[in-house]
Amino acid sequence: MQKTEIAREILAYLLDHPEAQDTLKGIVQWWLLERKIKYQVERVKDTLDELVATGSILKDQGGDARIRYRLNPDKHEKIRAFLREKGNAK
Repeated sequence: MQKTEIAREILAYLLDHPEAQDTLKGIVQWWLLERKIKYQVERVKDTLDELVATGSILKDQGGDARIRYRLNPDKHEKIRAFLREKGNAK
């Protein structure tokens, strides 16, 4: 991570939490980790949306209103082929 990127993450965190203060270790462990998790959640959601759109995984809403994702059993072979071509086959 470049200095400019770190500065942006720290400042963005402080804008979200204007009363925050912490030690160097706390900033690294909590502030930057929270920002990274937030970014990863957005990326994973976008990826899940794409996988649902292609039919590779299925999206269901449970009785508790939470969304759950699962493998589409009709796509096993297509997924295996995708993983083989990417060098990730099990």
